[in-house]
Parts: sequence; C-alpha cells; structure tokens
Amino acid sequence: MKVGMIGLGRMGGNIARRLMRGGHEVVVFDRSAESVKQLASEGAIAADGLYDMQRKLSAGTGGVFGLGRKPTPSIFWVMLPAGKPTEDTIAELAALAQPHDVVIDGGNTFYKDDIRRAKVLNQRGIDYVDVGTSGGVWGLERGYCMMIGGKPDVVLNLDPIFATLAPGFGDIPRTKGRTANDDRAERGYIHAGPAGAGHFVKMVHNGIEYGMMQAFAEGFDIMKNKMSERLPEDERFDLNLTDISEVWRRGSVVSSWLLDLTAQALASDEKLDKFSGQVADSGEGQWTIEAAMEEAVPAHVLTAALYARYRSRSGNTFGEKVLSAMRFGFGGHVETK
Repeated sequence: MKVGMIGLGRMGGNIARRLMRGGHEVVVFDRSAESVKQLASEGAIAADGLYDMQRKLSAGTGGVFGLGRKPTPSIFWVMLPAGKPTEDTIAELAALAQPHDVVIDGGNTFYKDDIRRAKVLNQRGIDYVDVGTSGGVWGLERGYCMMIGGKPDVVLNLDPIFATLAPGFGDIPRTKGRTANDDRAERGYIHAGPAGAGHFVKMVHNGIEYGMMQAFAEGFDIMKNKMSERLPEDERFDLNLTDISEVWRRGSVVSSWLLDLTAQALASDEKLDKFSGQVADSGEGQWTIEAAMEEAVPAHVLTAALYARYRSRSGNTFGEKVLSAMRFGFGGHVETK
C-alpha cells in the first residue's frame, strides 16, 4: 500500500522504515529537511509539504483499496507530538484531503480529541483512525503493538499496514483456553472500537506502565539504601544491584522487558550517574487518572506513580534515576533539564 508519513522522529522514522521493509510505498514529510533526505536515501519518496505529499500519494492511483473496488484513497499517517503540532496538521489535512481519504493519528493523542476530530472529518467524507502505538525505539526490529480506533471497514482496509508493523505471532505461546476467531490480538494489534477507543486503551496502557516502572524504581531504591547509616551496622547490606536485576530476569515472577532495560542500564553504570532522575510525563498518566475519576474507579497505584513523577522534578532519588534509565531504554526519552 501507499502511505504518507508525517513526522519522522524516533517513532515516525522507524515506522516508515518498517513499512518499506514490508514492501509498502512511503511518502515522507518532516519539518527537518535532513530527516526527509535520510529516509529518501533509504527508499522513501520525499515530499516538501502536505500538498506535495497529497499530490504524490495520488499519483498513479485508481486501483483497488483493500476489499472494496474504488479509486485508492490517500492515507496520511500523522506521527507528531500530541497537542498543537498534531492539531494544526490534521486541520490542514482536513482542508486538503478528498472524500474517502484516511487520516491516521499514531501519536499519543487524548482520546476525546479523536472523537471530536472524527466527527469533523467525517462531515467532509474523510475517514479518521486513531492508533495507540507502543514499541518505542525498538519497534523497527521488534514490531509495534497497536490499539486501533475507527470504523470497522476502514480499519479492515488498512490491515496490510497494521500487519506489517505488528510483531506477528513470534515465539510467544498461545494463551491457554483462548478460542477467539480473530487472531489480530495474537499478532500484536487490535481494533479496539470506534474513533478514540485506540488511544483510550493506549492511554490506560501508559498509566499501567507508570505504575510498573514506579514499583521497580522504589524496589531498587530500597535495596540501594540498605547501606544507610540509619540502620544498625549488622543490618546493612552492600547489595549488587546489577546482579540482582540480572537474576530477576531469569525465572522470576517480576521478569519483564522493563526489568531487561533496567538490567542493561545498571550493567552499563550501576550508579546511573548519567541520569538526574528528573522524570517527565507525556500526559497519558494524567489522562488515565482523569478517566478513573470520571468513572469513579479507584486507581491508587497509578495516581501515586504519576505524583512521584511530579515530585521527581525537585530533588532526586536513586529510584528516580532508575525510572529515567527505563524511559531512555524503551523510548529514547532524554531528561528535561
């Protein structure tokens, strides 16, 4: 399929690369001319703006799109930071796109914004799909876990794109007792529901991620401080955190990718001196807590994890360095100064 990728940062650039590896034709645009030039050198079609992208996506079309016979719509995948950059780009696409074209937002957008945008674009005959995308800087090789919102027929027509980006079955054993006929979840992507549902599920995913990371961070902080002078001398342990993180990776109940990343960071520098411990948040944690409040659902762990990130910006602990190390490991997130 032919896809326009808008935004070639850590995620967008690698999504474009994985699509090209899967045989798709990708037209790319970014404010950074150097990023566009790099992707073009790898086989992408360079565009110098959204109008140019629309023109290049339309060139040579008129065949079959997915399962229905109609001229091939243009597919615009927006991979930009949530908020004004995404809002402005989608507003521009709304004026540029043609009926039956598809606008995909693959960033970390607030799901209520998806619902609003879908209504506006649908009035113009333009289809809107939201894709909560997890995989970070590792997605190019590992594949991306995707939670998708939109009209069922539109999502189905886009299936070749999602199938290429997803991890696939891999070597993970099937869940015992699972009998679902739809195997997309087992391949790493789901159609979660109408517009907004994809980003809602991804939002909660990130809220859970905050809680899991905070649990690891607090645990390692407790072990780090077992040499505290506050303790009786015979109760002090000089623990090897690098070895502990490694042994927990092997057969432990808490083994996980986040633990893998923590072990890698500690193996490189047990003191994590390159991290200050000032931990940023990208919005999803707060939105998850807001959703919990709207639904009257207690969310003690997720709320505490979010507040811990706020607190980290004024004086830092070793645990917060562990958090920063994990965020850098899976997403390439650099601490704000």
